Amino acid sequence: MFNVSPIPAFQDNYIWLITNNNHAVVVDPGDAAPVEKILAERGLTLDAILITHHHWDHTGGVKALLASRPQAQLYAPAAEAMPAAGAIALSDGDKISLPTLALELKVMSVPGHTLGHIAYYAHQQPEAPLLFCGDTLFSGGCGRLFEGTPKQMHESLQRLASLPDDTRVYCTHEYTQANLAFCHAVEPNNPELKKYLQNVAKLRQQGVPTLPSTLAREKAVNVFLRAHLAGVRAAAQVHQGAELIGDIEVFAALRRWKDDF
Repeated sequence: MFNVSPIPAFQDNYIWLITNNNHAVVVDPGDAAPVEKILAERGLTLDAILITHHHWDHTGGVKALLASRPQAQLYAPAAEAMPAAGAIALSDGDKISLPTLALELKVMSVPGHTLGHIAYYAHQQPEAPLLFCGDTLFSGGCGRLFEGTPKQMHESLQRLASLPDDTRVYCTHEYTQANLAFCHAVEPNNPELKKYLQNVAKLRQQGVPTLPSTLAREKAVNVFLRAHLAGVRAAAQVHQGAELIGDIEVFAALRRWKDDF
């Protein structure tokens, strides 16, 4: 049975390590050094590298890892340039089989943060589903719109939100506490949000990761998944100083508000 654990990198990145016995896969290795350290300490064989999008803090370690671990296969979004040749290019609906981990992943196109951003989803009973979503969905937040439009990001988030509620959400930054502060500004009377804020504060005081989250939790607290709710819309309209028509306008107003928060 496979196991998923975080490898901290930079100031707030997580490189996700998926292992089964002595085999390993890493997701979004922005830095090779912490990955190499874990692989060596645990005697792990790196079978594959999974990339969600092209930003340097998700791809910066790829060349070095492939140089030292040439047996590893690189999987990356077809619509984005990668820092190393030989990647298996992935598009929406593609499937990846990782037999040494007893894991199969489905590729989901989730543009918005970047235009070619993808996510990896696995649902294998009796385990809860897994979602490696890069910088599209964060706990309490979503990625900035560096390349895509509010419509694209909103649709991508709604697509992820349609997955089973018990899906474990493995995003790639420890942004949870700051994101929840913004959610609280939008929904100060959300009781689930208040409880989660307290739990997250305790975890961070102890230096413990707040991830993975679950989609059930995110749908209860993450305002970027709650643009359809009257209270969220009202708060966004007050901040915008104008009427907002439709969920996409509400989402766009929330994203602008968060950018300046």
